[in-house]
Amino acid sequence: MRYLVLATDYDGTLADQGCVSENILNELQAFKAAGRRLILVTGREMKDLVEVFPDYKIIDYIVAENGALLHEPATGKEQLLGPPPDPSFVQALQERGVHPLSVGKVIIATWEPHEKTVLEVIKASGSERQVIFNKGAVMILPPGVNKATGLQKLLHSLHLSVHNVVAIGDAENDGALLQVAEFAAAVSNALPGLKSLADRVTEAGHGLGVVELIHDMLATDLKEWDRRLTRHYLHLGELEDGSPFLISPYCKGVLLAGASGSGKTTFTLSIVETMIKQDYQFCLIDPEGDYLQLPGAVVIGNDKVLPPMEEIRHLLIEPAQNVVICTLAIPLADRPAFFAKFLTVFLDLRKEFGHPHWLLLDEAHHLVPGQAETLADKLPEEFNNFIIISTSPHQLSTTSLSRVGTVIAIGRDAAYPFRQFSEKLQLPMPAPIPDLSENEIAIWNREEDGKPVYKARFHLPVQLQQRHKKKYAQGDMGYNSFIFTGPENKMHLKANNLMLFAHIAEGIDAETWLFHLHRKDFSRWFRDTVHDEELSKVGEEAEGISDTEASKKHILSYISTKYTA
Repeated sequence: MRYLVLATDYDGTLADQGCVSENILNELQAFKAAGRRLILVTGREMKDLVEVFPDYKIIDYIVAENGALLHEPATGKEQLLGPPPDPSFVQALQERGVHPLSVGKVIIATWEPHEKTVLEVIKASGSERQVIFNKGAVMILPPGVNKATGLQKLLHSLHLSVHNVVAIGDAENDGALLQVAEFAAAVSNALPGLKSLADRVTEAGHGLGVVELIHDMLATDLKEWDRRLTRHYLHLGELEDGSPFLISPYCKGVLLAGASGSGKTTFTLSIVETMIKQDYQFCLIDPEGDYLQLPGAVVIGNDKVLPPMEEIRHLLIEPAQNVVICTLAIPLADRPAFFAKFLTVFLDLRKEFGHPHWLLLDEAHHLVPGQAETLADKLPEEFNNFIIISTSPHQLSTTSLSRVGTVIAIGRDAAYPFRQFSEKLQLPMPAPIPDLSENEIAIWNREEDGKPVYKARFHLPVQLQQRHKKKYAQGDMGYNSFIFTGPENKMHLKANNLMLFAHIAEGIDAETWLFHLHRKDFSRWFRDTVHDEELSKVGEEAEGISDTEASKKHILSYISTKYTA
């Protein structure tokens, strides 16, 4: 289940003319009975909400006062997310004739056309306050407090993630709410500006629009709308035509396969860096200790000790906590049993909290081998958002492979992962399989019938790029160094890094420089050895510059800017 939470505005959204009908209340009850949670996010103060909405306890949690107050209907517990109103500020508004004036536990509210007076009083007071509008209402709040921040504070306390939230509203003050939620909806009676922020505008208005959304959440988990949510996709590289290579955060399983040394670890690092950037929680099971230095994740386990399963669960319950589980201490024969126990914990977390969003299994043939089909059968039919990484797809269980929707091959022999996968599942082999260069992958999307295997160049992980940048700038590239020879091999000047290359280039004679430039030696070295596509393009641009010194300056200025900054 992707969407566990519906966060809805009250006035103009759930309510029509301040009221919620009995039919809509019944729909809300059915939504909760299906295991989803209902959060009301409103600009109203609780004392007003209770009067107009006597059935408010049907709601699981309430974010009131436009994000400034959290209320738990079942217990009556409240938490203020800002300081109480300053009496002297309230008095100043009253003295300036601002009426009506409502003073909540944090919020102060009035109506247009008093907004100009409100701003003047704020300026005169010398205090920091913000003004938020809501269909004629003028709300005064502490800085940085809005519906989005209130919802995020509540979700944090509940161990929930915004990636599992659908939000719906109708007015200006709902903009921040819609922008923070994974899926944004607006009722048909919403303001045009809010509709422009929404992924979906309901056909019905007010509470009936909310019910329309609820029905689709329960029926399909809004899967049919996923293609509208590309802002949440993982951007992992570029296709041959220059368009982005994207993976949906709500996809079937992914198999990443290739021989040892083919670049699987590098690509995996790129994937998890993208997950971190997008705030998706991941858990990576690492049987060989390849990811123990992974930034943005806590590592548990080592070659001697594996923490108990309860400790793993305790870490994963926090949606902002990424986890690498090192299983070096577990004998090979016992790893499938460990994974079966872990999977039970993992699936329970997803059912209750909607996360971890991604599961990565490195050397997956250790965890779900073909001879452990009964353990692999614990993978539910609808299991998704996982990546299995292996050198040997034919050694994986049939059940785990059957949950895969996308096969990605990496390395020079790109055909064998597709061949092993197809033979294991008794499927026709896709064709043709493209030839791959370094940092390229071949992708077979089984969910898109008839689409051929295509290739993409993946982004190098920042962690690796930083190491490479230092190595290429100041390190010793050894046999990959650039050798200045000139047209008749009269010299042998070795540049074992870019800084030395620039130093030699500055003093080299025009004949030698132009010899290598026109043979495209520079651009080829930048691309194939330094692995810097941008620098290679700069070299290609310099090849079209007739003046020797100008072409030198074009290349050396770029090297100085990028590699000495």
